[in-house]
Amino acid sequence: MSDTVDERVARVVFTADGLVAAIVQQWDTREVLMLGWMDAEALRRTLTSGRVTFWSRSRREYWRKGDTSGNIQLVRGARLDCDGDAILLEVDQVGPACHTGTRTCFDSDDLDPVAGPTRPLP
Repeated sequence: MSDTVDERVARVVFTADGLVAAIVQQWDTREVLMLGWMDAEALRRTLTSGRVTFWSRSRREYWRKGDTSGNIQLVRGARLDCDGDAILLEVDQVGPACHTGTRTCFDSDDLDPVAGPTRPLP
C-alpha cells in the first residue's frame, strides 16, 4: 500500500466525539474478542507499532492492551468497513482478551434471540 499512515487515518469517519469503534478478532480462528474505541492517534499508534492502542472513554487516556496484564494483542491486519465508520482489527491475542479474565468479552450474557428461519437449500 502506498498511502501514508495519515492518509489511511484520514479515510476513517470518526464520531462527533472523535472516536471510531474497533472490533477485535482473533486472526486465525475469526473469534470476536472485544470492542474498543480509538481516536485518530490511537489508530495511528496501532497501525505503526504492531500493538493495539485504544482510547479509554472513562479514563480519558490511551491504553495499550496488555501493558499491565500481559494479555497483549499483536496486530495481524486492520480493515475499514464500507462506510468508513468501524474498524476490524485482526490480532494474535496472547492470554484473555477480556478484563474479566475470559477469552472473549462476548461470552457472558446471552440475549436469547429468536432464531431466524433456515435458508432453503439450493
